[in-house]
Parts: sequence; C-alpha cells; structure tokens
Amino acid sequence: MRALNTINVGVLPGTLALAATLLGACATNERFVSDWGQITLAPGDTGTCSSNPCQVFFKMPPGEGTYKVMGTGFTIGEYPAGKTVNLGSFFESSAIKVQGADVPKTYIYVPGTSSNEN
Repeated sequence: MRALNTINVGVLPGTLALAATLLGACATNERFVSDWGQITLAPGDTGTCSSNPCQVFFKMPPGEGTYKVMGTGFTIGEYPAGKTVNLGSFFESSAIKVQGADVPKTYIYVPGTSSNEN
C-alpha cells in the first residue's frame, strides 16, 4: 500500500501541470470562427471561410491613429485603431499581423489553399 501512495504522489505534479496548462488555454481570447462568403476576425482568432474568395473584415485593436496590417508576405494596408475594417477579398490562406500593436497573429484559412506563417 505504501508503494501505491508513493506512485500517486509522483504522478500528482505532472497531473497538476497538465491541468494548469489546459485551464490557461481556456482563458485565452482566441476564437475559432467559420463562415461562408465573408468572415469577421479579431487579433488572435483563427477563421475558416468556406468560399474562395472570402471577404475578410477585421476588428482593429484599440489605440491611437492607424496600424499597418500585413498578410503572409504582403502588405494589406493601413487602418484606424479600434474600428472594424474591410481587409478585402482573400483568395489564399494567410497569417494576419498588426504591426505596432502587441496582439497575436490572426489566421484565415481559405479552401483549396495553404498558409505559411511568415
């Protein structure tokens, strides 16, 4: 019986670490969005559009002035902070990054294409 207690105590730290990781993942602001024809995303979201092309709207992070928005390997444009903006039609999957804002990348997946996270 004593050996069984030792094993349980040895497994407990690993179990607690796994539980803390899972709870931390639940506390993030990431959303998984799916739609057809058009999609509205925010920083940190992952979106799947069921059409090609896909019209992408984006909720810009708060702040002053404008932010430059980048796609995978290209500039999308410069947009006002705190507004929902139209990024245009996407024909390919892309990672979206807001330069100058401390926000996570956003990912858009468009059917029949692949994304690379540059």
